[in-house]
Order: sequence, then structure tokens, then C-alpha cells
Amino acid sequence: MSGKPKLHYFNGRGRMESIRWLLAAAGVEFEECFLETKDDLTKLQKDGSLLFQQVPMVEIDGMKMVQSRAISNYIATKYNLYGKDLKERALIDMYVEAIIDLNELLMTHTFQPADKKEQHFATVVDKATNRYFPVYEKVLKDHGQDFLVGNRFSRADVQLLETLLMAEECKPDILAKFPLLQSFKARISNIPTIKKFLQPGSQRKPPLQEKDVPKLMKIFH
Repeated sequence: MSGKPKLHYFNGRGRMESIRWLLAAAGVEFEECFLETKDDLTKLQKDGSLLFQQVPMVEIDGMKMVQSRAISNYIATKYNLYGKDLKERALIDMYVEAIIDLNELLMTHTFQPADKKEQHFATVVDKATNRYFPVYEKVLKDHGQDFLVGNRFSRADVQLLETLLMAEECKPDILAKFPLLQSFKARISNIPTIKKFLQPGSQRKPPLQEKDVPKLMKIFH
């Protein structure tokens, strides 16, 4: 019998956080093994656990899975968060890939040099409010349904909510011009498994702080 999925990463968001969100949304309990030092990473690399020498790595169903998109695809398929047919899956993929693009911008903000932070922040806000959020607002308006695809809960809803909350951490009023996204945020946040994950004490990670960056650099560089 397979045990709980085991997640290998540092104790922070990074590229593992969307995987944590998906597992939590599916109601799946998971364990975490945190990398604290470069030696922890080196050990995984030397024992053959990391196919491409990189984390995130998730032990699940007898596999040691790497590459965050592959892991997320597997979890979404396994727990029926990936649409009912090929066309729905294609829509979910398009929405999720764009969410990942915005998520990458949000994640890298903390790592920007002091003289680049202001410009990077402006870029994040511009792309969020002019490129990405209007699309999801229009999708919700056009079909008038509660969820992004097929009127059923999918990974697209999970990952959009994750990124909406990250964007609000960056700029609290960033959804001011998007009433349907505000409603979406409230609605998806109230799904029992998501609601539980948003409570204090869950395995959701806080935003990365500048003081955390040197420790990460020591692990990964």
C-alpha cells in the first residue's frame, strides 16, 4: 500500500507551492522533507533520487517524480482535477500555463536587486491587470459559471486562486477592477479542502522574505 506523498523541497513556496495547493485541494494528506543545507540536496543528487539533479521532487505511488509541471499533471489527473475530456484539458492547460507565467513574475520579485525592484513591481502589476486578469474575468463573464472550465472544479481554479492571493500580497487592491475574480476568489476559498488549507497551521507557506534569500542561496548555489 502506498503511503502519503512525500515532498522534498525547502521550507518555502517556490515551485513546490502549487503542488501543495493541488494536493490540499484534492484532500490528500502529504509529508514534507525539507532541505536545510546544500548537503541535503547533494545527498538526493548522489543517491539517484533526482532524475535531473533538481527539486521539487515528490515521492508518490512508488515513483520519485521531478519537474513541477509533470508532478502537477499527474496529481491533477489522479484526483480528477483535469477536466472531463481532451478539449477541457486543453483549456485548463492554456489557463494554467498563463497562470504559471504570472506566478513566476510574482515569485521572482523578492530576488530582484534593490535598484530593479520598483520596475519589476510595475511590470508585475501591469501584466497582471492588463494581460492576465482581464482574460479570466472575461471567461467567467462569458460562461456565467462558478468554475473556469466545464462548470466543475479543476486545477485551473486552484492555481488561479493561489496566484490571485499572491498578487494581493504584492498589491492588496490589485483586483479592484475585477469583480468576477473577487467573487471567484471568495467562492473557491470556501470549498472545504481549500478553506482548510487557508487556515493558520496548514502546510501552506508564507511569502518569501528577503532575509530568507541567503539561506536559499546556500542550499542551491
